Amino acid sequence: MYKLLPIQECPLVGDKCQLTKQASDVEDLIQQGVDLILINPTDSEAVVATVEAANAANIPVITVDRSSEGGDVVAHIASDNIAGGELAGEYLLGLVGEGAQVVELEGIAGSSNARDRGEGFNNIANGKLEVVAKQTANFNRAEGLTVMENILQGNPDVKAVFAHNDEMALGALEAIEAAGKDILVVGFDATGDAVKSVEDGKLAGTIAQKPDLIGQKAVEAAMKSLKGEKVEASIPVELELIKK
Repeated sequence: MYKLLPIQECPLVGDKCQLTKQASDVEDLIQQGVDLILINPTDSEAVVATVEAANAANIPVITVDRSSEGGDVVAHIASDNIAGGELAGEYLLGLVGEGAQVVELEGIAGSSNARDRGEGFNNIANGKLEVVAKQTANFNRAEGLTVMENILQGNPDVKAVFAHNDEMALGALEAIEAAGKDILVVGFDATGDAVKSVEDGKLAGTIAQKPDLIGQKAVEAAMKSLKGEKVEASIPVELELIKK
């Protein structure tokens, strides 16, 4: 048998509850002798020991959405986050023009999503946009608000913000509105709140992943692996820019 193990990100900074629970859940699955584990890592680095434990038990692992920094993984299914960052960068560049001052709100340090989205954005921004502030808000809305408040105090000429996820984007937007500023904000994930904000003319845009398709491809890869068929090591899922 195989089992999809869905784990949500920790909502609080420094909270290790989900990291510990995910490791414990996988250990339980290993003890049950499952044939394959599908896992969405809470943290790319922290999950390595968990993946290696499954490897030692000869249980294949497939990662979904967020990758593992180590261990032997049969396949990784995710949106092309580098391409998504580039899409966001190109969109912002078209809106504000070359030389504009922009801010980048980064996700959890060490996570593959934050690393790849940032890389893609900076592929476009380097030499064309002036990134005056780059700071983590840990994929958290409240932190996005606080970090953006602090950034605005020292950077009055900022024209746009790229946030590695919608929660930080919405927090930044709240800070911007409270300061009475006219600053464009682009997020990532196309959550319900973010899409509504785009429709209301508040967020400038968000990059949409396709979680249903990611899940479908993950299960297809699992079934192929269990049948002994060849599975591609990396299976990308396309993204889409959501704008008004």
